[in-house]
Amino acid sequence: MTNQPISGNDLARFAGPGTFMRLPAATDGSGLDVAFVGIPMDHGTSWRSGTRFGPKQIRAESAMIRPYNIQSGAAPFDGLHCADIGDVAINTFNLAASLKIIQEYYTALLGHEVIPMTMGGDHSITLPVLRAIAADSGPVALIHVDAHADVNDEMFGEKETHGTVFRRAYEEKLIIPEKTYQIGLRGTGYSADDFTEAAGWGFRQVQAQELWHKSTKRLAARILKEIGDSPVYISYDIDSLDPAYAPGTGTPEIGGLTTPQAMELIRGLRGLNIVGCDMVEVSPPYDPSGNTALTAANLLFELLCILPGVPYR
Repeated sequence: MTNQPISGNDLARFAGPGTFMRLPAATDGSGLDVAFVGIPMDHGTSWRSGTRFGPKQIRAESAMIRPYNIQSGAAPFDGLHCADIGDVAINTFNLAASLKIIQEYYTALLGHEVIPMTMGGDHSITLPVLRAIAADSGPVALIHVDAHADVNDEMFGEKETHGTVFRRAYEEKLIIPEKTYQIGLRGTGYSADDFTEAAGWGFRQVQAQELWHKSTKRLAARILKEIGDSPVYISYDIDSLDPAYAPGTGTPEIGGLTTPQAMELIRGLRGLNIVGCDMVEVSPPYDPSGNTALTAANLLFELLCILPGVPYR
């Protein structure tokens, strides 16, 4: 059996290391199958800040999660060697420099053939991660769960922000357009074609209203079939959930997904060749209860549970 998180029966959950799920800490990806990484950054956001505190609170709330997924049967730590390798040392005062630092960090990390699971941080962090992955293994399929398409050309004259990520990824051929899925889109737009332009590139878009009062199992099954064995990256913005479930985020939009829908969607993607995941836009100052970070931590665990090599009991 591979190493397990510290058990709550051995050490109280309010004690112990501040790693994700109280996993062992490591300094790099050497010998690991999965590396949990924090990117505490929020200077790529355009509205409410605070996501620099996201990784720390996600880790704190993850202490409640036990290692076996009783509902799905997944036992990730029985099959994968996992550790928390800490935070990327971004430049607090310079977004462009931070994105370069992130890309260099992930380029080095991927040299260990490890699956990175990232805790953000605003959504701008996804672009340099995709750059590193594409440079390592070519363009990937993408599952992007979000209230926003993040395909603006620029914001305030800037080309690299949390709202321009997937236009840049498309332009730079980091992703496979016809195997790119954007799920949970809703809200208002800057123009009438805010969503339709990306659809013209080949992106498959599912607006939140199409999922109201419905199971996401059928959608997950379709995505699973269409992506096939292509390497896939999953980028999960916590604002894809309705703010009733996740108020602690920078750009909340009403009418979003529920937590059961989110869990159902992730579990339905089991079998994909996942090469990386991120959970972004958790802003603790806007949710003093900690529920948003608790939800993010549990969804990150659900993503861990569908990685290749996870045994099911």
